[in-house]
Order: sequence, then structure tokens, then C-alpha cells
Amino acid sequence: MDPLLVALDVDTIDAARTLAAHLRGVVGGFKIGSRLFTAHGPGFVQELVASGDRVFLDLKFHDIPNTVAGAVAAATRLGVWMVNVHAGGGADMMRAARRAADDEAAAMALAPPLVIAVTVLTSFSDDGLAATGVTSPIPDQVKRLALLTQESGLDGVVASPQEIALIREACNPRFAIVTPGIRGAGDAKGDQTRTASAAGALEAGAHFIVVGRPIIAAPDPRAAAIRIAEECRAARRPEGGQGRQVE
Repeated sequence: MDPLLVALDVDTIDAARTLAAHLRGVVGGFKIGSRLFTAHGPGFVQELVASGDRVFLDLKFHDIPNTVAGAVAAATRLGVWMVNVHAGGGADMMRAARRAADDEAAAMALAPPLVIAVTVLTSFSDDGLAATGVTSPIPDQVKRLALLTQESGLDGVVASPQEIALIREACNPRFAIVTPGIRGAGDAKGDQTRTASAAGALEAGAHFIVVGRPIIAAPDPRAAAIRIAEECRAARRPEGGQGRQVE
């Protein structure tokens, strides 16, 4: 399975639709985040799903368990392939998300989506994390949250390239790792602090990578996507994640 997911972090449906049309068949799926979803709602998600695209709904739910369960159930009804929550919401919240996805999918006779959890955002440094009251170094906090996510029955985590190896060592080999913060040698980091190349992330043990600006802001997004997809194929590892859902 193609590990390359493209973040459609744009302002309009027209821009997102154009990018999807240009990239379809080159990449493994599309990430819809809060920027596009807040502006335009679920309609474009449904459009992508109807086109046969894998959709990662990246809304990072973080609330009381009942509220998150309702949100994950709604995402499941949209037919998304992957949805995420914040691991910082705790075990009860993550278990509620898992149950909601499974129950809603069973009621609709669908395969449940991958439910994954965000550990520590790739924009954080140790100082930035400490300012929020978390004094552990980022690697320790990521490991702690990854283990909690696994124990809560979720399918994997979102983590920066720099924490892939420690998660791979600590967690089940089938526990999926989704990695943003992918940058090439000549790409600007922007607001991403902990980055790596596509090949570096996959070789370290990531199952999926999420790439936004290096593709969608490129003069030729399709050519940029092809270049990164080729880099992925050269570095490809055996697929992981929960077997029933990675397909």
C-alpha cells in the first residue's frame, strides 16, 4: 500500500478538488484537516470517499469521552479510512473512540476506520512542551502516550520522525505510526520543528507519511508527489498497522 498521504491544507473546495484530481493515482490518500473542514464541512470528505480515495480525517478530537465518541461515530458514517484523537485526552476517551468506531461501522456493515492518536505535535520543542506543564523530554512523553494509546486499543499514533524508532521498539510491530513533518533537503521547515525526509521516516519504521506544503505549494504538485512517492518506494518497509484496517 502506498504510504504517501497528502495534506489538502488549502482554503477552498476548488483548490482541494484540483489538487486531488492532479494527485490521484500517484499518492495513497488525502488528509483533510481543520482548515478545510471548518470552512466547508463534510461534503468534500464525502466526495473524496465516493471517488474511492482513502481519507484521513485529521481533526484531533480532544474532549470528554462521550463527546469524542459521538464525533468518531460521525466520522465513521462519512466513510473515512482514518481518524484521529489526542492521546492527551486519556485512556477512557480513547477507548470510547474505539468503541464508537467499531459499533458504528458494524451497524453500517463497513470496515471500521483506523483510529489513531496524536502524541506530541511536530511543532513542539522541549521548551515549548515544558511551557504547557509537561516537563518530561519529548521522547519520554511520546513513548508514554504511545504505550497508553496501544493499551487503549487504538491502531497507532501520529508522531514526528524523531520518535519513530523509540515507538517501534516500545510498541507492537503492527502498531501503526503516521508521520508528518516530512521535508526534503531543500524544503523550508516552516513551523515544523522535528522533521525528516520521506525515506528517513519509512526506514525508521513509519507506516504512513503525511506531506503537505512540499507538495501542495510546489510549482508542479504532481511532479513533487511523484518524486516523494519514488523515494517512498525505494525505502519501503513491510506494511504494519492493524491488518484488518490497513488495506
